[in-house]
Amino acid sequence: MTKLTCFKSYDVRGVVPSELNSNVAYNIGRAFAAFLQPELVVIGHDIRLTGPEIASAITAGLLEMGVDVINIGQCGSEEIYFAVPHLEADGGICITASHNPAEYNGMKFVREQAKPISSDNGLLEIQKLAEKAQFQSAPIIGNFKSQNIRKEYAKKILSFTDIKKLKPLKIVANPGNGGAGGVIEALEPHVPYHFNKIHFEPDGHFPNGVPNPLLPENRESTRKAVLDSNADMGIAWDGDFDRCFFFDEKGNFIEGYYIVSLLTRIMLERSPREKIIYDPRLYWATQKTISQYGGQGIVSKTGHAFIKDAMRSSDAIYGGEMSAHHYFRDFYYCDNGHLPWLLIAELLSTTGKKLSELVSELIHEHPCSGEINLKAENSDFIFKELIQQYEAAAINIDTIDGLGMEFEQWRFNIRASNTEPLLRLNVESLTDRHLMNTKTDELLAFIQSLTSTITKVKL
Repeated sequence: MTKLTCFKSYDVRGVVPSELNSNVAYNIGRAFAAFLQPELVVIGHDIRLTGPEIASAITAGLLEMGVDVINIGQCGSEEIYFAVPHLEADGGICITASHNPAEYNGMKFVREQAKPISSDNGLLEIQKLAEKAQFQSAPIIGNFKSQNIRKEYAKKILSFTDIKKLKPLKIVANPGNGGAGGVIEALEPHVPYHFNKIHFEPDGHFPNGVPNPLLPENRESTRKAVLDSNADMGIAWDGDFDRCFFFDEKGNFIEGYYIVSLLTRIMLERSPREKIIYDPRLYWATQKTISQYGGQGIVSKTGHAFIKDAMRSSDAIYGGEMSAHHYFRDFYYCDNGHLPWLLIAELLSTTGKKLSELVSELIHEHPCSGEINLKAENSDFIFKELIQQYEAAAINIDTIDGLGMEFEQWRFNIRASNTEPLLRLNVESLTDRHLMNTKTDELLAFIQSLTSTITKVKL
């Protein structure tokens, strides 16, 4: 039995071909069928060069197990989330490694109604079956067909915006040579926006770097295009475009934390008293917006599987993570990288305000450090020492996800990553940027004093 190192907490990701290849993908396809017992599975792949090969291998495995397969072609994760319920399928697989380097590929799995499959509800079982690789083929192989669902997908997400309220806007669209451009082209005839398209063509060679707008060096092209074209805002996506990132009309990158508050406002203005899910890393601004617009806030552990479970169990209208994942009840409780900009563009149209004006108060009242990633050993020891150092002054301590400590004018959260051997630190304050910066430096120095192995990591 071969151990498959490409299985992670939420999905499959590995270097091709050493960790993930056609043989591994074939067995994963058969294991998915054995675990889920589906009749119909939808598959698709992002722009990575190895996507079609991996998709073909998964398809072969599924077909041999008697499963019918619909391949929707090059797509983003959100299009799989749409296609599964739209086509009344029993499951779906998106072949993607999101923002990982070019030599990687991977898979995201869902079952009926786009419910996620992760390590706590089936992914470990799929891994064990794939490693064992002992399957009984079906007496009749499944049927295969290709189907383009992008027109129907565009219609679905356009249903979230009121076309009659929209005004002409100039928008920089930067897919980073990932796959988001195809959806923009499908939406373009239906909205009064002029798109300044940069790094627009899908290209698995990643000629302008891996599409990951969290990297500061990847933001410059969008910032420059916004300024050069006098655009109303800029949008950049990661490779499978389940995350989108915003730039205001001045070219300033907007932390995802403040976008969560903005989308919370939009959803509660449409439907007051609804529930909003948020993660515990940064939340003072979100809590204030929920209170201001009459909603009910529910904190959830970080990670798409946890957020989606919380969304479904509470029937929340919206859920937001500061990492730029935004979840919507009317999009099968799933995350989507196009709905956020459509909703915010409508807000710009209806209020007549600039994007910088809509976020300026949030940024002033709740300055934050942004997520600082640290490679450090022995997280439990570090958490214990942080509690001992700071608990006397703390007014609240929580362990919902890692360690959160709240004080009169500032707070922090530090947690171990679910997907990488990293600690992630976030700090925020009430109106006092100097305090936030001082406490961030203080925390980093204290953690550094605990271990000589700590290093900052740029993601």
